[in-house]
Amino acid sequence: MHHRDPVRSRANARLLLAPLVAAIALAGCGSSNSALSGVPVPSSLAQVSSPTGATGATGATGPTGASTSTAIPPVPADISHKPKVVPPKGPAPKTLVVKDLVVGKGPAAKAGDKLTVQYVGVLYNGGKQFDASWDRHMPFPLTLGQGQVIPGWDKGLVGMRLHGRRELIIPAKLAYGSTARPGIPANSPLVFVIDLLKIG
Repeated sequence: MHHRDPVRSRANARLLLAPLVAAIALAGCGSSNSALSGVPVPSSLAQVSSPTGATGATGATGPTGASTSTAIPPVPADISHKPKVVPPKGPAPKTLVVKDLVVGKGPAAKAGDKLTVQYVGVLYNGGKQFDASWDRHMPFPLTLGQGQVIPGWDKGLVGMRLHGRRELIIPAKLAYGSTARPGIPANSPLVFVIDLLKIG
């Protein structure tokens, strides 16, 4: 399915992970080598919280085909904990606002790159959390610029560098517009804080 939704993949992730968990249990293994272990995937987005998914985990638009055998490298201390996301005061901006809270290193992410991120999403109005890959202890994989996530992500993650932490303030027209989602009223501007764990 092609839903640009960082918030709807939890149910799909559970369905896809169930056979894997059962197989591991039967084999007597004590742990999984999943590349997404401890990484978020947004249904919007995991070590994946969940905008999209990977083999063994899924996001808003279904499997991305990323291998679960690729390990997520260790992250620096400044992005190793779930951030507290507090929307700014005043009316929501009408255009996308991009702010680097932690500047990463290395090449900048561009359209077509495969990314693995961790994220927290809250409503601009009131600051209530509606999704967080941190809470699922799974990172979220996506391919940038392919419509797998909401437009605010596809536009706002361009130029981000590895191990950076970026805040996106996304107007409703670049999020879900007039369509309501679980925990997200129609015409809601959103705020995300996203950590880039891996490129490629």
